[in-house]
Amino acid sequence: MSYLQAVVLGFLQGLGEFLPISSSAHLAIAPYFFNWNYQGLQYDVMLHLGTLLAIVAFFWKDWVKIIADGIRKPQEQEGRLLWYIVIATIPGALAGYLLEEKAETVFREPWAIAFSLIIFSLFIFLADKLAKNQKDLDSLNLVEVLLIGLAQSLAILPGASRSGMTIMAALFLGYRRQTAARFSFLLATPLIIGAALLEVPKISLAQVNGPFVVGFLSSAIFGFLSIKFLLSFLKTKNLVPFVVYRLVLAVLILLKYL
Repeated sequence: MSYLQAVVLGFLQGLGEFLPISSSAHLAIAPYFFNWNYQGLQYDVMLHLGTLLAIVAFFWKDWVKIIADGIRKPQEQEGRLLWYIVIATIPGALAGYLLEEKAETVFREPWAIAFSLIIFSLFIFLADKLAKNQKDLDSLNLVEVLLIGLAQSLAILPGASRSGMTIMAALFLGYRRQTAARFSFLLATPLIIGAALLEVPKISLAQVNGPFVVGFLSSAIFGFLSIKFLLSFLKTKNLVPFVVYRLVLAVLILLKYL
């Protein structure tokens, strides 16, 4: 792998993990468009670790408070957020465990990715148009958390987008766009940690070379920037530009496929 390829893959992962455009779709189709050899699932996991570093760096103060409140006062609304995040992670973890093989094969077919991009774009658009933008995280309850967690499990499909699905579900439930994005980012943390615990042991030291490190750093840097961008963007803007991008990308994939 060249250093340029490593930077590009890190860029795609960093933006795709947090913007509602699907990092898994971009990592799957990049070799397809650029005639590269597929980088492998272990490399994808390493790129996800870069975005994990980005989340921790951006939200470390939030996580300190969330964990402390969850331990000290789990019965109160502030303390429940930690346990809500844990509960919302379970459907996604189960989907990843049960459908891992298909996620690496059938779901990564170009036509399947294009189909997912189109279908879920319609749901994201609908959620954005119907958004009431009224509720904040202190309004969360168990039923809503489970619904958002179930939506997150759809991200096993490249093209769905983990952030897109969780933001979509939160918008349908009446949450503010920025609040939905923040909760989506917090939800990503335990899910990425879980994937890392399963896949990192499979990475040999021989694989840790220059492009490996560059991809990790690229993912972390662009991930941090995309978190900052989206939280600022959603203060005044909607998700329509991302829907348009997803649809254009789907058309390009289908044109190349056909």
